[in-house]
Amino acid sequence: MGGVGQRHLKYDWCAARNIYTDDEMQAVYQKMGDALRSTGRPIVYSLCQYGNAEVWKWGPDVGGNLWRTTGDIRDQWTSMIGIVARQVELADYARPGHWNDPDMLEIGNGGMSEIEYQAHMGLWSVLAAPLRAGNDLRDMPPSIKAILTNEEVIAVNQDKDGKQGRRLWNSGDQEIWVRELTGGGKAVALFNRGEGEAKVSAHWSDVKMSKPTSGRDVWAHKDVIFQGSDLSAMVPGHGVVMWVVR
Repeated sequence: MGGVGQRHLKYDWCAARNIYTDDEMQAVYQKMGDALRSTGRPIVYSLCQYGNAEVWKWGPDVGGNLWRTTGDIRDQWTSMIGIVARQVELADYARPGHWNDPDMLEIGNGGMSEIEYQAHMGLWSVLAAPLRAGNDLRDMPPSIKAILTNEEVIAVNQDKDGKQGRRLWNSGDQEIWVRELTGGGKAVALFNRGEGEAKVSAHWSDVKMSKPTSGRDVWAHKDVIFQGSDLSAMVPGHGVVMWVVR
């Protein structure tokens, strides 16, 4: 359940597939959406049907506040980046009160490295995705807690304009994602899917930006000065470098 004055319902298609067809999916979720509205209470409505039937196109119509865009995530690097790849075309369907949901965070469950978990958290924040910790919060090392509670990264995720980030540049194993922020700022994530450290470098114009003079490294918690005409950084294998520029 949610906080004081608000409730949360996750409506799962898991067993429903044994009763209904995908063609009936929207009507079934509509029925629950109508029932929730009739209570007169603020209830967050989560549609969990694994991205079937292009739910992002009709999720808001049935009252949905968030909808799964893929099958279940696993605590594996290949699972996480596969889900990221499926978000590339979905940015237009996210807005305040209606969110694409690439599933919970696996951070701290032991199947990925801390660098990979950092990339997981950073990319989910750029994607304006719901941040739901999937680990045991009672027993986690300080390094995992630091990833999950990084206030600068969470601030990107919670930006009030609610614009989902977009992949604006990619070459081989390197990608650059950009999220527009309130007041004209932008979050820039340089993502390296490769095994080893690599230089990610592109023209600012490639990500539809004029060159800023400075920014903020939200993982290192330090200000950065941009030199030269390109946006460039060394990014660890399976890692992300993430800046906020204004």
